[in-house]
Amino acid sequence: MKKSVPRDWVRIRMVLLGMCVFVIWGGLWYRAFQVQIIRGPELTAMASRQHKAAEFERGMRGEIFDRQGRLLAKSTGIQSVYVRPLELEDPAAAAPVLAAALEVPLSQVQTQLARPQNFVWLARQISDRNARNIVDAGLRGVYLAEETARFYPHGHLAGQVLGFVGLDGEGLEGIERAFDEVLAGDKATFVAQRDASGRRMYLDAQGREVDLRGQNVTLTLDAQIQFFAEEALAEAVRNFNGKTGMALVVHVSSGEILAMANYPFFNPNMSRRNPEQWRNRVLLDALEPGSTLKPMLMAAALEEGVITNDTIYFCEEGRWRLTGVTIRDVRGRGWLPANKILRYSSNICSAKIGLDLGATRYHGYLRKMGFGERTGLPLLGENPGILRPPRSWYPVDLAAVSFGQGMSANALQMARAYLVLANRGVMRPLQLVRDPEQAVAPMAVVFREEVAQTVMRMLQEVVEEDGTGTQARIPGVIGAGKTGTAQKATATGRYGDRYVASFAGFYPGDEPEYFIYVVVDEPHPQHYGGVVAAPAVREIGLRSLAYAGRLPEIGVLVAEGQQQGQQADQILTNRSLRVERIGLEQPIHRIPGPGEPDALPQQDGLESEEQLVPNVTGMSVRRAVEHLRGFGVMPKVEGGGGIVFRQTPEPDQPWPRHEREVTLWLEFS
Repeated sequence: MKKSVPRDWVRIRMVLLGMCVFVIWGGLWYRAFQVQIIRGPELTAMASRQHKAAEFERGMRGEIFDRQGRLLAKSTGIQSVYVRPLELEDPAAAAPVLAAALEVPLSQVQTQLARPQNFVWLARQISDRNARNIVDAGLRGVYLAEETARFYPHGHLAGQVLGFVGLDGEGLEGIERAFDEVLAGDKATFVAQRDASGRRMYLDAQGREVDLRGQNVTLTLDAQIQFFAEEALAEAVRNFNGKTGMALVVHVSSGEILAMANYPFFNPNMSRRNPEQWRNRVLLDALEPGSTLKPMLMAAALEEGVITNDTIYFCEEGRWRLTGVTIRDVRGRGWLPANKILRYSSNICSAKIGLDLGATRYHGYLRKMGFGERTGLPLLGENPGILRPPRSWYPVDLAAVSFGQGMSANALQMARAYLVLANRGVMRPLQLVRDPEQAVAPMAVVFREEVAQTVMRMLQEVVEEDGTGTQARIPGVIGAGKTGTAQKATATGRYGDRYVASFAGFYPGDEPEYFIYVVVDEPHPQHYGGVVAAPAVREIGLRSLAYAGRLPEIGVLVAEGQQQGQQADQILTNRSLRVERIGLEQPIHRIPGPGEPDALPQQDGLESEEQLVPNVTGMSVRRAVEHLRGFGVMPKVEGGGGIVFRQTPEPDQPWPRHEREVTLWLEFS
């Protein structure tokens, strides 16, 4: 019997192990061959899709600022909620939970969930509380997405100018629409790559990080002056039961618009269902300007040599019939020189000047001043107004256009025309946007410098003398301006009993810095521009000058050491009333209106004027000093204020035999 040989298990194990290693090694090589060679391109593409992907992105919308860098509009992050109905386990059970979380009607949610789509917006731009409710609900198939919402921190301030954006961030009105391409964030397809921590990085073709934010826009508006304009405009419309109103403030030398106000106000943060709320009337409403157009007539007639400052016209005692049409003045007057025609705003005498000037020449100057064409501001939809060709003007049409009826213009066109007078006959373009810089039209000479200055002096008389604009006076500041009261045409084309009241003013009137234009549509029972709109212009001018630190000290002038032969205009101011800047809630003292004693007293003749002490009580201190200087007297002043309430010697008394001396006592009003 053979003895069995013991097996060499060690050898067997080594062989088996080697075989396993060979199989595994072969499998790995095969798998590597399969992954790298056979499926290599496919897997590479899959990896690229996981780590890098082409994604469509839009950057944050740019911000809007005023001239002082105050924020007017910005975008902020906000949550929106969407659902994938096919992923919902139980849509019927999810609907009431979502309705409660979003605080919306159940039927609205059920309708959204019933849509046969794999993506449905459930609510856009929800509140933080609603977003928290969605997270707490923890429903499968319900997702939050971060979007951007537009926010206007000052509410209705310049609301119609700024406009608003849609849910998808596109500009729909105002500056938001006009500069949508500038403000909108860049749109592009980017390569999105995740780092080791899973953070996503956006790279352009060169591998640099990309800023997708839109550009900012800086306006020429001043938010503070805009506030003044809106507050004064609202008060004027409410006090006189007006339908709507508009106000415009322009810096004279630069043509930059400092305020553009519309009433009723519009808050772009709120619902935008009523288009009338967001209507920018300054831009879109072209109205018959009425008597505010008369300064342009005067300038054209002076430029053509048709009249001089002393040319007189007969005002027909307030009623004149021309080719079957009756033209009326508010007050009947006889002969008036050209400067008083503007001061008293005579329609009849203005019509006669227009007839002497002729339709072709007058129309030519109106066109030169920009009537009948858009101003070129970067806002969409501007109304160019109506200015018919002169060949279609009958004599009565020419007469009507001479006092601002029978044609229409928007507030911007009126401002541009008035700036021609203030800028010594040169027309400058208006500006609303500082950055990005806008192309500016070249300046053009319309009138000779002396013509423009002559008309500006006439406008000063409207306010500072016994004209129709006395309610626009600011004590210590020379004002200039023109009232306007235009009848509105009815649906039949005839003029009815509705009016547009307006006032165009400059402060200071001798060296204009601000042009202010206020229009109130359909005021009642009062409808005259000098009563309705002039006080609002005064309010805006006063507060704007104070805000800018340009309100001069109300003069309290004294004569010091008048020597024999000294000129009357050599005066020294040794006392003054300090005028503090007017804050948003500080009251502004009242200024005398029409019929109150703030005009030059009527004198019987030169002889009695020289022999009797003039009556200056009730006048502003500046006008009282100017009046007394005509008598060779420089008064002494006592008290603080801007209005003379007492004087010595008493008025209407003979002058003392010795040296003439007058003392004035002042109060605020």
